[in-house]
Amino acid sequence: MPNDFLPTIESEIDQEDRGVQPWDIDAIVAALRDARRRSQRVISAGNRRAPIPSPELLQQVVTRLYASLFPRHAGAVDHSEEGLAFFVGSTLNEALHLLSEQVRREQGFIDPGRLGLGLNTRPAEIIVAEFTQKLPGIYELLESDIRAAYDGDPSARSTEEVLLSFPGVKAIIYHRIAHALHALGSPVVARIIAESAHSQTGIDIHPGAKIGGNFFIDHGTGVVIGETVIIGERVRIYQAVTLGAKRFSVNEHGALVKGEPRHPIVEDDVVIYAGATILGRITIGRGSSIGGNVWLTHSVAPQSTIVQAQARSETFEQGAGI
Repeated sequence: MPNDFLPTIESEIDQEDRGVQPWDIDAIVAALRDARRRSQRVISAGNRRAPIPSPELLQQVVTRLYASLFPRHAGAVDHSEEGLAFFVGSTLNEALHLLSEQVRREQGFIDPGRLGLGLNTRPAEIIVAEFTQKLPGIYELLESDIRAAYDGDPSARSTEEVLLSFPGVKAIIYHRIAHALHALGSPVVARIIAESAHSQTGIDIHPGAKIGGNFFIDHGTGVVIGETVIIGERVRIYQAVTLGAKRFSVNEHGALVKGEPRHPIVEDDVVIYAGATILGRITIGRGSSIGGNVWLTHSVAPQSTIVQAQARSETFEQGAGI
């Protein structure tokens, strides 16, 4: 549980309930301390007392960033140009201050060298400043995603409905933000943001995945998109689609090799229907259609249509087929 919320727990405990207890709290605290000291987690850096990023505060960051990108849909009262500018400036400034602190916390406890990430640990303020330069591009990509959702779903009555209620659109909003932070060298903050979207929508997109514009996830529940996936323009996928790895490389010590390209490349104008599983570093050619529940581990040429083999119906009589 994040440190931010520990004092509230203490305040809610009734002092009268602190009588005779059937447990030895001091012994338990000491045993937990010893267990932490024995921990060999590789993410630990030298400073174990440094605060760590807070999922709750990062959710506030995303909420404010969303409001800054779409102020008319997220609380702005005065919709005049001046009113919107004031709302966006105030809300965005709050988001960026919170974000800077969370990136600073990540840098305080993670050791990029030990993780083999090769990250350039620049000051948090520089990372966030560079992130702000990406916001107009993020907005333009999201506008294309919203339009793709509206155009691709006959049940959608307006782009406002799409923006406010479609889980696939919420997931891609979180992903565009998380991907930018991941690329700038803040992978833990990015992963926390991605997992927040996962918990809310059932759509699991790794922040490292590269996704082109006009992207639409219809329905969405159960979708998994891995770290090294590359998706082109105007791609549409349905629920329970997996773009995953077929196998994982290990080093001479038996540990998994991090960061190797191991997920599919999906080219422009591809449609992947519900339940399809596509594994490994294979390429789905431009304009292809992958049918529902297909299991695919090899590349397909552009304009391909891949469907399940039809089930064969046979009748056995007089003991035939036994």
